[in-house]
Amino acid sequence: MGSFLPQNLYEMSNTDKAQLLENLQSQYTAIQSQNLHLDMTRGKPSPEQLDLSLPLLTILDEKHYKSENHTDCRNYGILDGIPEMKKLFGEILDISPHNIFVGGNSSLNLMYDVLVQAMLYGVPGSITPWKNEKEISFLCPVPGYDRHFAILEHLGIKMIPIRLTDEGPDMESVISLVESNPSIKGIFCVPKYSNPTGVTYSDAVVRAFATMKPAAPDFRVFWDNAYVVHDIDFPGDNVLNIFTEAEKHHCTDRFYIFSSTSKISFAGGGVACVATGEKNLEALKKHYSIQTIGYDKLNQLRHALFFKNGEGVLTHMKKHADILRPKKDAVIQTLQEQFSNLGILQWTKPRGGYFVSIETLPGCASEVVKLAHDAGVKLTPAGSTYPYKNDPKDTNIRIAFSYPSVNEIHKAMEIVSLCIAIASLKSMLARA
Repeated sequence: MGSFLPQNLYEMSNTDKAQLLENLQSQYTAIQSQNLHLDMTRGKPSPEQLDLSLPLLTILDEKHYKSENHTDCRNYGILDGIPEMKKLFGEILDISPHNIFVGGNSSLNLMYDVLVQAMLYGVPGSITPWKNEKEISFLCPVPGYDRHFAILEHLGIKMIPIRLTDEGPDMESVISLVESNPSIKGIFCVPKYSNPTGVTYSDAVVRAFATMKPAAPDFRVFWDNAYVVHDIDFPGDNVLNIFTEAEKHHCTDRFYIFSSTSKISFAGGGVACVATGEKNLEALKKHYSIQTIGYDKLNQLRHALFFKNGEGVLTHMKKHADILRPKKDAVIQTLQEQFSNLGILQWTKPRGGYFVSIETLPGCASEVVKLAHDAGVKLTPAGSTYPYKNDPKDTNIRIAFSYPSVNEIHKAMEIVSLCIAIASLKSMLARA
C-alpha cells in the first residue's frame, strides 16, 4: 500500500491539492463498491482472546462448589465476595482483600451503583444526598471514556472537561478547581492505558490526588483501573499504587478503585470489584444488603480456581498480549506509513490497553468517521470521547483494534487513512 499523500500538503499548491483530492475521491468510490463491513467501534475482546478462558467454564464439578471458608457457593450468602476472589483481586490491585468488595460481572455497573447511592443517600462525609444540592459537578479528563460521561449525563451531573496530558490529567487545573469549588464532587480517572489515549498517569499525578485538599468533604475519585494488567508490550507501564498513597495521607475513603476480569476472562461473564476505605465499604455493604443477597459465587469460584493467584493472571494476560500486539502494531504501522512527517495527523503509541487515539486537523474528525462509515468501516462516533459528545475542535478519533483480525485491521486502516487524506484536503482547500 503506497501513501495517499505523496508530499506535505502545506507545500502543495491549491491546484495540485484539488487534483489530488479528485484522484483520492475516485479511489474512495471504488472502495465503496466493495460493500465492506468492518467494525472498530468498541474495545471488545476477540473470539481468540475469549477462547483462552474456555476451561473456566468446566472447572467446577461435584467436588468444587464450596469456598475456602466452606460456604456453599450454590446458595445464598456472602454479600461482598468469597475469600478466594477477594485475595485474587487483592493481588491484581496490590490492595488488602479487607478493603475489597466483589460484585457482579461489570465494573461499570458498580460505578453506576456507587453514583446512584451517592445521589440518593450521599457518601460518608456528605452533608446531604447529592440530589438535594443545588448543583454538583464532576471533572472529566478528555479525551476520555464515553460510558463514564454517559452515566454522569444520565444522572444530571454537570461535566467539566479537563485536559489529559501525557502525564495524566492537568493537575494544576484539577487542584485549583477541586480545592476552591465545593460543588465539584468527583472525577473519573483511567490511570493505566487510559481510554482512548493509552496514557499512564505519572507518579506525580497519582501523589497529587492523594495530597490535594478538596473543598467538598465528600469529594470522590472514581479510579477505573480497567487495564491494570493489560500490557501488550513488555515491560509494560507502571502506575503508582493510589491506595498506598492514600493510606499515607489518611484519605482512603476519597477513592473508589474499580476493576474487573471483563478483558481477562469473559467480557459478559467476568467478575468485578471496588476497593475503598472503611467508611465507604460500610456504606456500600449497607446499600447492597438491600439490593441483593449476594452475587454469583459460583462464577467467583470458577475464576479463583482457574487463575489461582495474581501470577496466574499475569501469565494468562501474556497470551492476550500475543494476540493483541500485531493488531496494535498494524494500526500504528499504517499511520506511520501514511502520515509520518506530514503535519496533518497525530496518534498515540500505547504499550497496552485496547485503543489508539488519533488527532486530525481541526474540524475533520466527524468527516473522517462519516466517510469511513460510508465506505464500510464503522468507527466510534466522533465526539464520543468528550462530555455531551462535544469535541470542541472536532479532532479526536478512537481506534478500537482488539476485535477485528490483523488482515481486517490492515484493510480498515487503509480505508481510514484514505478518509483522513480526503478530509484533510477538503479542510485545507476550504480555508484557502
